[in-house]
Amino acid sequence: MPAEMTRQRFEELVGEALDLIPPEFAAAMNNVVVLVEDRHPEEPGLLGLYQGIALTRRTSDYGGVLPDRVTIYREAILDICHTEDDVVEEVAITVIHEIAHHFGIDDAKLHELGWG
Repeated sequence: MPAEMTRQRFEELVGEALDLIPPEFAAAMNNVVVLVEDRHPEEPGLLGLYQGIALTRRTSDYGGVLPDRVTIYREAILDICHTEDDVVEEVAITVIHEIAHHFGIDDAKLHELGWG
């Protein structure tokens, strides 16, 4: 049976996961916003998504663009979790995974590091 959790509590967990980012990395984050949505419209099982231009790919021409987006999909995460502890862990993994993309780290390296 999937875990149940209010949107407010889930958003708190996303904030707590962002607090896990080491201060030197948090300070380096630039022009990025983290959002919570229920589901990805085309891939309902997707847990999170990074959309933007990674810091490693930005050039001197970078400017005047909308913020990068990290979206965490609440219902998809709740679907695969059974307890609040499971949700806490999965939110942390998903947030760190998607923020890592902002820093230019690809899926293969994230899986190798245990953040897949």
